[in-house]
Amino acid sequence: MHLVLGKTGALEAEFRQEVEVTFLPTTRPHFFGTVIDKILGWTGLLAWLQRRDELRQWRQFETNLRAQNVGLVFANTIASADIYRKLDFLSVPTVLFAHELAMSIEHYSRPEALANLLTNTDHLIVVSQAVAQHFSATYHFSKEKISTFQIIDMASILGRIEEGRKVNVRQKMGLPKDAILIGSCGNAEWRKGNDIFMAVAQQVIKRHVEQPVYFVWVGMHNYNEIYQLQRLDAQKMGLADRIIHVESTPEVFQYLSQYDIFILPSREDPYPLVVLEAALAEKPIVCFAGAGGAPELVEEDAGFVVSYLDVQEMSDCISQLIDNESLKIEMGQIAKQKVLQRHPINESIEKVIEIVHSLTSKQEPTQ
Repeated sequence: MHLVLGKTGALEAEFRQEVEVTFLPTTRPHFFGTVIDKILGWTGLLAWLQRRDELRQWRQFETNLRAQNVGLVFANTIASADIYRKLDFLSVPTVLFAHELAMSIEHYSRPEALANLLTNTDHLIVVSQAVAQHFSATYHFSKEKISTFQIIDMASILGRIEEGRKVNVRQKMGLPKDAILIGSCGNAEWRKGNDIFMAVAQQVIKRHVEQPVYFVWVGMHNYNEIYQLQRLDAQKMGLADRIIHVESTPEVFQYLSQYDIFILPSREDPYPLVVLEAALAEKPIVCFAGAGGAPELVEEDAGFVVSYLDVQEMSDCISQLIDNESLKIEMGQIAKQKVLQRHPINESIEKVIEIVHSLTSKQEPTQ
């Protein structure tokens, strides 16, 4: 394998331990130092030098990739559509692994780049039936060329859950030892339904005023405008101590492993890994119908699937779980078993290999 990255990031070192890495060429910002570059900029020579240097980089980039005898391109997200356009000199089959629905597709790709990627995609792997239906209905992608499955490192997640349980997260947050934790996790953005989370929290906490019910959202940076607005809302609701926002942290499993109930208030989420993680931690899940792939796991026995954006119904279901300990435990256990049965990593990897072999068996590598 050979990995092409658009830019560096937190995972680069881990990638390099597994595979050779090449970066897309970039415009070189400096050549001779600030003063001289500034003078060259006035004369137009800096732009000329940048164009010449970038052209040299692209020639070297193409030479290096051709030397790999590439037999197939595997695009790991629709966000790679722009990068894919730079690889048009590789006349080889393409597999696209799509994790996105409409909002994310619009945010992370441009229409012309995505159209080019889909036109050249020989096989599409998606994480849920909801995503498969979207690509089939919206882009008229052939259903015969779509496979639906998820790839998750089950052993690693289960290990992190066990490590997370070793920390008393209620004590860590200064909460009562019998605190009932209703939790969610994710970025602060409209798609994730942070505002819905707040409305549900207000309803549920008011219903259970005599019980120590707390709502916890992990993954919201305190410099984010949504965080600031939601802290203000919590104060005005009189619930600043009952609605807790935790910044993005590598210790997320300390919280996830000790939630009582996991809720997914997202307007759109293809098949979020955090739902699978919550299920493996034996948490019942409450999510919206029509918002992505989570209902395909939850169904009628691993939690509740409620009408889209119906805050009242979601609150009712959470209250039902709070009041029925045995139901909460049973649904959480079923959720875990479903993930274990439906997403064995070895079978998923074998499916990827089968798809790759089927496309490359008659394909001559690019020279």
